[in-house]
Amino acid sequence: MNTPLIYGADYSVYVRIVRMALEEKGIDYELVPLDIFAADGIPAWYLEHHPFGRIPAFEYDGFRLFETRAIARYVDEAFDGPSLQPNDPRGRARISQIVGLLDAYGYRAMVWDVAVERLEKAPADEALIAGGLTQAETVLKVLTSLKTKGPWLLGDQLTLADLHAAPIIAYFVKVAEGRDMLARFPDIQAWYSRMADRPSFAKTEKVT
Repeated sequence: MNTPLIYGADYSVYVRIVRMALEEKGIDYELVPLDIFAADGIPAWYLEHHPFGRIPAFEYDGFRLFETRAIARYVDEAFDGPSLQPNDPRGRARISQIVGLLDAYGYRAMVWDVAVERLEKAPADEALIAGGLTQAETVLKVLTSLKTKGPWLLGDQLTLADLHAAPIIAYFVKVAEGRDMLARFPDIQAWYSRMADRPSFAKTEKVT
């Protein structure tokens, strides 16, 4: 197997993170469509790739991997192309910190509690949205405090931290509340605009 396989759906934030990493490395890959929300449920064969039935899962040359941060780090370290991690331990620790805070505090609030609730529920749970926005504000404040001088979150080098954050914020700004809140954090808004201009971002955007 000479082409990495990514199992998942193009609507998934976490599938997009992995796809963006491959795009930034200049690696061709195949997206194997898998909708975990399909009416028929998760196919039994997929549990061999991800025992918890989540997406994405990764396969290359007989090597299987699941969990987005593990896949993205493997892609960076196993394939040629521009490095997506700094050499110094502090920089790598900062990536882990940003990825961790986004997973623990940003994803659920910004994607599900705000964007999905507003876009797909009728009527929307306004209390859930309000709570999500409060959490999102804290996340954006922390990202602002952690961002170093330069175009990207860690400065002059695009890293896995940028690739992890961009798809989450992309979903958040699908709704007016998300766009309005992002505008209150100009450093992060300017960073996001730069991310949105990258080919890896455009190539992985879900076509509706």
